Amino acid sequence: MSTQVAAGHGLSPAGAFPTLEREGLVYLDSAATSQTPLPVLDAMDDYYRGHRASVHRGVYALAEEATELYEGAREKAAAFVNWGVEETIFTRNASEATNLVAYTWARTNLVPGDRILVTTMEHHSNLVPWQLACEMTGASMAAVPVLDDGTLDLDVLDAELATGTVKLVAVAHVSNVLGTINPITDIVARAHAAGAIVLVDGTQAVPQIPVDASATGADFYVWTAHKAYGPTGIGILHGRRELLEAMPPFLGGGHMISTVSLESSTWAELPGKFEAGTGPIAEAIGMGAALTFLDDLGGMAAVRAHEREVTAYALEQLARLPQLTLHGPLDAAARGGLVSFHLDCAHPHDVAEILGRQGVCVRAGHHCAQPLMKRLCISASTRASFGVHNTTQDVDRLVAGLGRVLELFGD
Repeated sequence: MSTQVAAGHGLSPAGAFPTLEREGLVYLDSAATSQTPLPVLDAMDDYYRGHRASVHRGVYALAEEATELYEGAREKAAAFVNWGVEETIFTRNASEATNLVAYTWARTNLVPGDRILVTTMEHHSNLVPWQLACEMTGASMAAVPVLDDGTLDLDVLDAELATGTVKLVAVAHVSNVLGTINPITDIVARAHAAGAIVLVDGTQAVPQIPVDASATGADFYVWTAHKAYGPTGIGILHGRRELLEAMPPFLGGGHMISTVSLESSTWAELPGKFEAGTGPIAEAIGMGAALTFLDDLGGMAAVRAHEREVTAYALEQLARLPQLTLHGPLDAAARGGLVSFHLDCAHPHDVAEILGRQGVCVRAGHHCAQPLMKRLCISASTRASFGVHNTTQDVDRLVAGLGRVLELFGD
């Protein structure tokens, strides 16, 4: 274990996160939403105070400054995962990014007899849009199951692809419950060999591990800023240019047009075609600042190393507790920065409430992954997820809190 982590220091500078200045607070819910560092708050405040104007429309200095900040954030988002700038589209969140593909690509490309292949570990935002797409097109869905070790059954993936009916595979890069890091490049290669395209849900991956979305070969890659130390209200869709150009618009209105008459309209070039109306200007600027913040910490390799060590320590310490079952791979190298578990003696909501009274913030519930809960034969679990500010001392607080739960509910 590194000296930095062992000494109880997070990767981020002290005082970087204002909310964490609250006395006794241990925040272990970054997988749901990350804390917001001061540079992000400062960047958004600077826009509102010094550069407040709409983008792409005005030719005066203030508007040009706002546009430069806004498009600069797009460039940062594209570079962060190695994708083309014009093929990087701003949405409200990752759910909307997935729905954009479901309502445009799927609606115009799927027919009865086609199938969409998902996995049992998907977040609802990578399940429900495809269910709706199937209802609209007459296509159907199938799922790749999760093995007992928390990994995907790739033999079933191959068998499903071999039918020749799968047109799209939708898969999480990192599971928000199990922490499993899926072999995305391998999955994409298998899908492409069978004639299917792939959408990757990167919402847990981008804040936790180095991501080269282009190198995965994915056709679509989605993520969201608020899990990557940025603000809420902005998500990102990276798409393959030829697919985006062939897809119809998702929403109609201002900005996404080239020409408009009373009879018909033509569409703007990418990315504007999919960005109707006034964009999330302050949010994009905040997202760009968040990505710079992560770069300034040493980049995602440093973030990954830090969180991997905290996760390894958590797996080690939690495994010592009686009546506790860990979910997902037991090797920290095979998972992201989170641990999900349940205690035989207490419901996860009771666990979270008792921990919360002690200042330890964890998530309890089905984590928007009810099919996975069914696979695990539980209705809910408790999840602790780590960020750049977390330390092994935070894990010790978690374990001590669980000790209190065992005192109250254990045999």
